[in-house]
Amino acid sequence: MAPPLAVATFLAALKSEGVTVVEVGDWRDHNRNHVGPWGPVHGVMIHHTVTSGSARTVRICRDGYAGLPGPLCHGVITKDGRVHLVGYGRANHAGSGDDDVLRAVIVEKALPATNENNTDGNRHFYGFECENLGDGRDPWPAEQVEAIVRTGAALCRAHGWTVRSVIRHLEWQVGKVDPRGLDWADVEARISERLKHKPSWSPGGTRSYTVVAGDTLWGIAAHELGKGGRWQEIADLNPDIDPDELQPGQVLKLPAK
Repeated sequence: MAPPLAVATFLAALKSEGVTVVEVGDWRDHNRNHVGPWGPVHGVMIHHTVTSGSARTVRICRDGYAGLPGPLCHGVITKDGRVHLVGYGRANHAGSGDDDVLRAVIVEKALPATNENNTDGNRHFYGFECENLGDGRDPWPAEQVEAIVRTGAALCRAHGWTVRSVIRHLEWQVGKVDPRGLDWADVEARISERLKHKPSWSPGGTRSYTVVAGDTLWGIAAHELGKGGRWQEIADLNPDIDPDELQPGQVLKLPAK
């Protein structure tokens, strides 16, 4: 039995994995818990939205639409690789699915083909909607795919799950095709690889950086990696260097661009 993570733990897990998080309004208390339970949770489900435009997509996923009230997921992964948190608790994302699939997820086995929709998935899965038209032609930018990988890995790590606990909507519910066009074998391989490393790990090898006067790890991360919060990745790559005592001329290892 896996109770949902406390909201602060959920947020910390995403950030520790290097996910760029956008907190949308009252997301911590925005849910559908009044219509049914949330939990125990057994996995993470990935969807596509069949929408375009990040602002519009986030708004729809937060508020829902006629006949399907929001939130429609816990996070919206936009094309720029940001994860917009829109709700926490029961959300209208998974719908009814196959109980045989749920049993396979729980024991982390290969999934059977879906043949019936008889089990409440909104209760048992974290859900992430990905901004994509779902027509098989709309591209999946590298930043967005990396965010999917890091999000899945973060929740697997927090719960002690393997990649088998991250599934697609099409594997849960008869008639669904999402996330269409996403190379799922690549996503699974990258989640599995991430889980072999610390949360701050970045793939792609390393490069060198020579410290100059006035440098801090935060500043180096902001300038060289595009995000000051990634300073911990640099610290992990340079365990013999005191991050509070950088000296001009020191050579640091940085994640490869």
